[in-house]
Amino acid sequence: MKILITGGAGFIGSNLVEYLLHHYNGVEIVVLDNLSTGRKKNIEDFLLLPNVNFVEASVLDRNNLEKWVEWCDHCYHLAAPVGVKLIMEKPVLTVVENIRMIDNLMELICKYKKRILIASSSEIYGRSLDFLDTTGEAGLKEEDYRIEGSSKNHRWAYANTKSLAEFLGFAYHKEYGTEVVVVRFFNIIGPKQVLNYGMVIPNFLQRALKGENIEIYGSGEQKRSFLHVKDAIYATTELMMTGKGIGEAFNIGNPVEISMNDLAQKVINITQSNSQIVHISYEAAYGKGFEDMNRRNANIEKLQSTINFNIQYQLEDIIRDILTYYKEEKKI
Repeated sequence: MKILITGGAGFIGSNLVEYLLHHYNGVEIVVLDNLSTGRKKNIEDFLLLPNVNFVEASVLDRNNLEKWVEWCDHCYHLAAPVGVKLIMEKPVLTVVENIRMIDNLMELICKYKKRILIASSSEIYGRSLDFLDTTGEAGLKEEDYRIEGSSKNHRWAYANTKSLAEFLGFAYHKEYGTEVVVVRFFNIIGPKQVLNYGMVIPNFLQRALKGENIEIYGSGEQKRSFLHVKDAIYATTELMMTGKGIGEAFNIGNPVEISMNDLAQKVINITQSNSQIVHISYEAAYGKGFEDMNRRNANIEKLQSTINFNIQYQLEDIIRDILTYYKEEKKI
């Protein structure tokens, strides 16, 4: 099995490399990453192995990309700008890179008849749960209608590039029979996640350990759900390797929600910090006109009925796992 991972030096990608090496004998892996947000350090131990190769390049480099698409059996497309902060600060990069990358990649995947996993995002649902389900008990389902804001609000630009990637992938599947699997990640967290780009739990941990105020945007009553990267990768690889995910989109997330206020307090308790919780307006954090959703949790019934999937890591386990990793790395 020859596997190409775009964005493979990033958080999810590097954890995917490790999982594949441990669970699939004889696998050969090429990591293609331009290191804009990924880190070569994330995969440096694996590069000592003869079956892992690193290519520092962009998915926008078509000539380089074509060589590796032709070589591989499966492609995991994880390359993308990451984090709300980066998306708001660099809206042109967000739109252009995501659209051009998936256009390049899908044309070549179809040409060489390969299987591809497209990493989408829960962002594509926008504020759907705020309007579709006032209780939040059902969670977001894959076929739910999507409700987003104005095209002038850059928050929704990222969401729409991800939905366009899904549309294009499914178009190739319908018209040419291309083997496409789409996964929508809901707040995947764990070791190797970067501290910048607005990643909530690493930032909460960093501030708690320094005894600094933990800053929460808005009221803090907005709710999110979190899934350990190991659970996410198990689900993702099962959908790809078994072929059961072809032609479908799947939520990869946790149905259990927590408010940002409660999350911050949980981090304070675990770290035994004296940090205080403070609230900052969205406008002060991201600029005028920023919109956020009140809740966003995943309904994973479709995933569970397709593969054998049960969540192994609870939130406290994940926080402690991240804490241990960053202490060892002396990042916090």
